Amino acid sequence: MTYHYDVDAVVLDIEGTTSATGFVVDVLYPYSRSRFGALLSERSGDPDVARAVAQVRELTGDPEADATAVEKTLNAWLDEDRKVTPLKTLQGLIWAEGFARGDLVSHFYDDVVPALRAWHAAGARLYVYSSGSVAAQRAWFSATPRGDLLPLLSGLYDTENAGPKQEAESYRRIAESAGIAPGRLLFLSDRPGELDAARAAGWHAVGIRRPGEPHYEQGVGDHAQAGTFDEITVSRSTT
Repeated sequence: MTYHYDVDAVVLDIEGTTSATGFVVDVLYPYSRSRFGALLSERSGDPDVARAVAQVRELTGDPEADATAVEKTLNAWLDEDRKVTPLKTLQGLIWAEGFARGDLVSHFYDDVVPALRAWHAAGARLYVYSSGSVAAQRAWFSATPRGDLLPLLSGLYDTENAGPKQEAESYRRIAESAGIAPGRLLFLSDRPGELDAARAAGWHAVGIRRPGEPHYEQGVGDHAQAGTFDEITVSRSTT
């Protein structure tokens, strides 16, 4: 089935939607794990690092936690695949350095980039909303096999500047920030809880189900579902 949406903007999840979760887990997670210690010691004065460390201490209830204890907590959260803001912040800083050095190149499913270019050409604005930090998103979309895709994007949102992905209020916050009416926004994700929250905020929502992804068997609830971006067309009326 092909779905057509007349909207002003499309908001994208990353893992399982535009890109393979396996790449993130098998490539990016180990890369960040190997560099947490160096980041905490070498960039402790960086405001983003200091804020993230303070958040780790607050979440663990240990205001005196040193770099070793913080690194241990980060690795434990990584093992549990926790969507915790300070973990995502520090991962994002590490990945940004890795992409900038050429150590890393991001992954996109083959159908994604052509669709993004087509939707952008049709007048739709494109945004990203991911549990990965804004820094990680910026690095991810700038270092792709298809070149720098950042010029296609109008904005980036994460759990820090928008809020938790399974809460409707986060989607209301994004709509307000973007200056777009909720009914003129389309959200694409592989997670039913996120789709539910977007719909509760008045958005359109389509579940992306790609074989091999962790949430494939779970399905997308009662939402419209597509196997690839090829099954979705987007236009933007000017009336």
